[in-house]
Amino acid sequence: MSLIKLSSGATIPSIGLGCYDIPNSQTSNIVYQACLAGYRHFDTAVLYGNEEKVAQGMLKYLKENPQVNRTQLFYTTKLWNSQLGYNATKRAIGELVAKVGGLEYIDLLLIHSPLPGKTKRLESYAAMQEAVDSGVVKNIGVSNYGQHHIEELLNWEGLKYPPVVNQIEISPWVMRSELANWCSEQGIQVEAYAPLTHGYKLVETDPTSGLAKICQKYAKSPAQVLIKWSLTKGYIPLPKTKTKERLRENLNVEDFELTKEEVAEIDQPGAYEPTDWECTDAP
Repeated sequence: MSLIKLSSGATIPSIGLGCYDIPNSQTSNIVYQACLAGYRHFDTAVLYGNEEKVAQGMLKYLKENPQVNRTQLFYTTKLWNSQLGYNATKRAIGELVAKVGGLEYIDLLLIHSPLPGKTKRLESYAAMQEAVDSGVVKNIGVSNYGQHHIEELLNWEGLKYPPVVNQIEISPWVMRSELANWCSEQGIQVEAYAPLTHGYKLVETDPTSGLAKICQKYAKSPAQVLIKWSLTKGYIPLPKTKTKERLRENLNVEDFELTKEEVAEIDQPGAYEPTDWECTDAP
């Protein structure tokens, strides 16, 4: 798996395992199996309720594979809306670090959404910057932010560490090209959550569609082609699966390249079909 350099100077694996909606009883084992399959990047959140289990799976793998250094794994979590505001975020960060235990630090901490408003957004970011200074958090960023939210942050006089990523839902059916391109211009990496549309488009794929023909050409599944589409666009996809067999399949995308024409055929610029929440347009 290739590494992408963040504006902070750190690197992040180009594909991450999205850990949303994985049953708590299965999370630790799925993450452990993902490590065995080659994943080095794991994305969770307070909202998901499985941070400790994600860390446990990573720690089990590290314990059994001492040749793998902690710095080779990348752990992301996100502050929930109720944890925004300076004091609330300071407390929350302490709790989040305690949850990861032996991982010792958080590689990437995000504000999950802009919904709590400008004051709390900026207060939380101030607390996050202090966490970077203390070393318990290595990188910080945002999620579900629109351009105006990020401009608010970039123009803030208290900014010390610009956001390294904006994590937003992106797929061919909700492309957000203008926002994604603008983020890239600012040096902010775009993480694409729900790149597989929570499975909706995988089961609806028309056998006569361009996507289906491309799958047939490369002998790849729709999931693999959609992951490759994200990578080709320059995004960091975060596919999710609860199935052990699909862990390896979703990583097996390095042996083919999509042409510009094929990317354009997969693109659905006229579509707007988010499968998750939409708050990039919040005030």
